[in-house]
Amino acid sequence: MPPGEKHNHSVNFFEEQFQTQVAGQQFALNPFETLAIRYLRGDVMDLGCGLGNLSLEAGRRGHHVVAVDASPTAVSRIRAAATREGIPVQAIQADIEQLTIDRSYDTIVAIGLLMFFRRQTAMILLERIQEQVKPGGRAIVNVLIEGTTYMGMFDRDNYCLFQPNELERRFAGWRILESRNDTFPAPEGIRKDFSTVIAEKPQ
Repeated sequence: MPPGEKHNHSVNFFEEQFQTQVAGQQFALNPFETLAIRYLRGDVMDLGCGLGNLSLEAGRRGHHVVAVDASPTAVSRIRAAATREGIPVQAIQADIEQLTIDRSYDTIVAIGLLMFFRRQTAMILLERIQEQVKPGGRAIVNVLIEGTTYMGMFDRDNYCLFQPNELERRFAGWRILESRNDTFPAPEGIRKDFSTVIAEKPQ
């Protein structure tokens, strides 16, 4: 989920969605989380983790996870589930734009996050992610790309759509484990076009 004060529309959009999902106990992994789960290794940071479905599944599989989101509903749900199940998942409520990633991780995940920032900020965040992945570790990044017409969740001045092959170019020098584009229909004839890259950092 996107960060705080400058992203009020996006934050409210997801907060309402998360409250509905919690009430309905709707916690299934989405297709990108299902893809990501088999590529996780070691300690994991999950940025913009939403309701924590990936983070909690990673914790069940023995990964130590730091899950970060701006939504109080999401963070509360993750903390309660992690405590109930006794799994090593720490949930942090934070404005990711202001977040300092203060140590390195074996895997850093940013699924459906970077497009909620202005382009310059998104690129800075991507660089931070790349810097804080340990050598031999992995980055799992998923964004909306040009062609997307599903725009209702964005703040007017705080988003960017990536170019179709931009993520892969920005991981030049890394070993690309997965690179794919996917399109999903949305209501009223609009669509969501995604790019996903899973890359391994050189040793």
